[in-house]
Amino acid sequence: MKKILTAAAFVATATAALAEYPEKPVTFVVPWPPGDLEDVLTRMIADEFQAMYGVPAAVVNKPGGGGGPFPGAVEVATAPADGYTIGSFVIGVPVIGPEIGIPELNPNPFDPIGIFLTYPFVIASSKDAPYSTWEELAAHGKDNDLALGHFGSVLPPTQVTFAAAVSSGFDFASEAAFDALDCNTLASGDVDVINTTLQLVLPCLDQVNVLASIGGERISLVPDTPTVVELNPDLPLALWNGLFVHKDTPADAREKISAAAQKALQSDKAKQLAEETGALVYWQDPDASNAQIEQDKASFAKIEEILGE
Repeated sequence: MKKILTAAAFVATATAALAEYPEKPVTFVVPWPPGDLEDVLTRMIADEFQAMYGVPAAVVNKPGGGGGPFPGAVEVATAPADGYTIGSFVIGVPVIGPEIGIPELNPNPFDPIGIFLTYPFVIASSKDAPYSTWEELAAHGKDNDLALGHFGSVLPPTQVTFAAAVSSGFDFASEAAFDALDCNTLASGDVDVINTTLQLVLPCLDQVNVLASIGGERISLVPDTPTVVELNPDLPLALWNGLFVHKDTPADAREKISAAAQKALQSDKAKQLAEETGALVYWQDPDASNAQIEQDKASFAKIEEILGE
């Protein structure tokens, strides 16, 4: 009888050890406040994951207090590498995170599951400002102090904005980081110019001058606005968001996360969001995502060269 019980216990232990993923709730960490594109799309992915696999899937917003996405990235980096904590990260996490003295992010602890969003990122000001184009902003900035609001000074969109200014012959006199950059930020008068996603200023677009967009092509909702690349061909950086897991995460977990994400991104809701916001929504597999990251590192090195860093 003892031998039978021992064998049964062994089988039970082995079965538990080989339990199929997922068997418990999954968390998607979005290191920004709710409401922007990465948050909306990640919630669609979490809903699809829950529907496909029958376990709860929650989105947790972990903004960084104006310090960028890195507290959220650290949370994913220090969680068990089992596929139950997934990061929904901007370009800055794998490109900038390992370079700014955060021990948990150096060396880069993450692998991409896939990149799924290119932001309609813009540089904007109030219509009350004495400039309505980038060229007019540059001319004004040469003789007047201008304050820039951003999501974090080390992040790629901010660095691109700094570099575009220097290339155009002016610099921002002051700058400050915010968790959210929207209509209220400009209306408050706290800053003169913001770089943010178009999604966050759509409610007041008739009160905003979109001076430039950051990315390789113009945004469909503001087709007359030039890209930063048009202003300076040395600044081709695109701003994207993707799903990331710790490098030690098992292959079966990666495959199931990817399957849920791809199904969600092909939905009518995702396509409608893209049409309404000017965002590019797609799926880029791990190999293509890694190639994109390496290309972005080279682009960022060029930006640092322009800024003399």
